[in-house]
Amino acid sequence: MAGKKFDMVIRGGLVIDPALGFGKEACVLIKDAKIAGIEKETAALRRTFKTMGDNQIIDATDKLVVPGLIDVHVHLREPGQEGAETIKSGCEAAAAGGFTSICCMPNTRPRIDSQETVKFVQDRAQNASARVYVAGAITKNIAGEELAEIGDLVKMGAIAITDDGNYVQNPEIMRRALQYASMFDIPVMQHAEDAFLCEGGVMNESAQSARLGMKGRPAAAEEIAVLRDLALCRITASRLHIQHITSRRGVAAIRWAKREGIKVTTEACPHHFVLTDDEIGKEFNTNLKVNPPIRTREDRDAVIEGLVDGTIDCIASDHAPHSSEDKDCEFDMAPSGMIGLETTLGLVKTFLIDKGYLGWADAIRKMTSNPARIFGLPGGTLAAGSPADITIIDPDKKWKVKAENFRSRSQNSPFLGWTLSAKVYRSILGGRVVYEK
Repeated sequence: MAGKKFDMVIRGGLVIDPALGFGKEACVLIKDAKIAGIEKETAALRRTFKTMGDNQIIDATDKLVVPGLIDVHVHLREPGQEGAETIKSGCEAAAAGGFTSICCMPNTRPRIDSQETVKFVQDRAQNASARVYVAGAITKNIAGEELAEIGDLVKMGAIAITDDGNYVQNPEIMRRALQYASMFDIPVMQHAEDAFLCEGGVMNESAQSARLGMKGRPAAAEEIAVLRDLALCRITASRLHIQHITSRRGVAAIRWAKREGIKVTTEACPHHFVLTDDEIGKEFNTNLKVNPPIRTREDRDAVIEGLVDGTIDCIASDHAPHSSEDKDCEFDMAPSGMIGLETTLGLVKTFLIDKGYLGWADAIRKMTSNPARIFGLPGGTLAAGSPADITIIDPDKKWKVKAENFRSRSQNSPFLGWTLSAKVYRSILGGRVVYEK
């Protein structure tokens, strides 16, 4: 492509694109907000660079250049809880974490269970620092009693349906949701925890919960929910996506289902492959309270094993902002959730790549091409003609997690003070730099 004019060139970096099976030093060429190509730097190409301004050329020497990261599990809180997060601030946090595309969950106030609320999010996301895709609710008001107008949600642009935060307890409603979703070829995302078994639980049911005197949420609640939904997925031939898998037997059930040809995918979150419930008794940090809960070392190791052998398809943050005031209370009274958009990449590098569980290509696949394929999203690759959504990573940059540096409106992270490796150097959305270190 020497001799052609480009809007931007990223040169000198190691380009990794699992979708293309590509991993070598090259230049990424951008024109009209799309990828124009990936080329080895030649003398002819350097002559082209001389016609460009300095702000059009990004030197990525000693950096990784990958497709823009995709997070399919994000809570943006708007509408209804703008004090914790807005669509704008959530997208800024996403860009700072290297995510150029995010999928927002519908448990806002009001719920995203109608065309009007889907459009509200889409309108508010215009010109934001990341692409925002919407998951609509499975049931009206996420109450689990009556299906939402799924066809209308899809018509307005919803890419999936979920009652995230709530398990669809009624199996007949879940079966019909899977059947309707299959008509539109979208996945049903499920928070897999039986509500009756988890009622009143504030942490994982284990020796730790017994020692601390706190009511537990048993891993069996996830196992039962996963097995039920796998059976429904099988008889409907629909697509099921299990959110934030946490338990050894839950991972094993999904591994078995994939071997049986059931159309199931799943995701894991950093806090479930990094932390264990042993942490809670040390200081009762309410930022450790999440649903599903942080579980035992055995469960954590099973999640890592699922990531290694491909049982777990995606890595997602489950970014769940809460104000400091809401989290500043007794552990059992605190709302569940932690932020994660800005720490996910660093945790993946520090606890999966540095420890030898995954290589960069495998990790990037679970944060780009896999989520793009499962949810039918543009991007996830640097193939010519794709949106010019790119993340440039400083792979060995050590940094300390500090609350004052978060772009999110909330600081509810249990990783404050931790030193992580790998930092986002640039995030590029449609050929436009939306974050730089």
